Amino acid sequence: MSRTATPWQVWYVALALVWGSSYLLMKLGLGVLTGVQVASLRIVCGAAVLLLLLALTRTRLPRGRRTWGHLLVTGTLLCTLPWTLFAVGEERVSSAVAGIANATTPLAAVITTALMLPGEPVGRRRQVGVAVGFLGVLLIAQPWSLKHGPDLVGFLMVLAASASYGVGWTYVRRFLHGVDPGGLSMPTAQVLVAAVQVPLLLLLDGWRRGADAGAVPPGAADAAGWERWGPVLAVVVLGVVGTGLAQAMQYAVVRAAGPTVATSVTYPIVVVSVVLGVLLLDEHVGPAVLLGAGVVLVGSVLITGARPRRRRGSGRKRHTPGLSADPAKMGG
Repeated sequence: MSRTATPWQVWYVALALVWGSSYLLMKLGLGVLTGVQVASLRIVCGAAVLLLLLALTRTRLPRGRRTWGHLLVTGTLLCTLPWTLFAVGEERVSSAVAGIANATTPLAAVITTALMLPGEPVGRRRQVGVAVGFLGVLLIAQPWSLKHGPDLVGFLMVLAASASYGVGWTYVRRFLHGVDPGGLSMPTAQVLVAAVQVPLLLLLDGWRRGADAGAVPPGAADAAGWERWGPVLAVVVLGVVGTGLAQAMQYAVVRAAGPTVATSVTYPIVVVSVVLGVLLLDEHVGPAVLLGAGVVLVGSVLITGARPRRRRGSGRKRHTPGLSADPAKMGG
């Protein structure tokens, strides 16, 4: 994916479509798989693709016991936890709501930045952005109306998934500066950590459902042919394209246009997820949810568009190659 061969705008649009459709693919996979099974298959396929790309580009994995100790944390926060929570959450909420929740990542990033990076000023604009974002979350959840709002447990799951991205990228910035060999090395290592955790995920899923509950969702056992393998193929595509190839697309945009442009893809992701959910899955998105989504996006723009002024003589900010300099701008 050379930036001279293909304009970065092409990869940007492709990334918005790929990540925006990931919520649709998860929902399709849930037709015959549990949420944990969807996440597990996604992780395994994504790891296989990234290892292949790593071999083709002759890039080495990060080294050092201390580095891999931190990668265990970031692999959990950026891969295992959010991908599992999004898929399990979509057992209870629509793909459109899950996609909207992804836009709340900057809120968690600002809060964890204040806690983990106290030397960095948050700024009044970002504080306002967080407040606006929380207002949008309330509009989506509609706690005053249990009939019209999304399932509360499912919505909290997808919110936690989105927040995990914000916490994870803040952790990356705090503990993994200067150890990234570049290229796809770091994301491959993080997905490998998630792949190692897959057996534990499946074990916990079996325990959660119990022996009598079965290994698949109700009605999946009666599916045959395309009804059975179509949803599985959707999750394979999610893993290969949305988890593996999408990483390469993101890095192509980051190198050509910078992290600020690359991570603004969060905004069209929301639009794509809602449109696909409504058109292809016949999901209903009420006016309060749409209003809340708009308010969340406004809050995200306030957060990601703000850059606190740096004092003179403070030196140039260190930047980890291939990783966003600002965790508040990383998401889905």
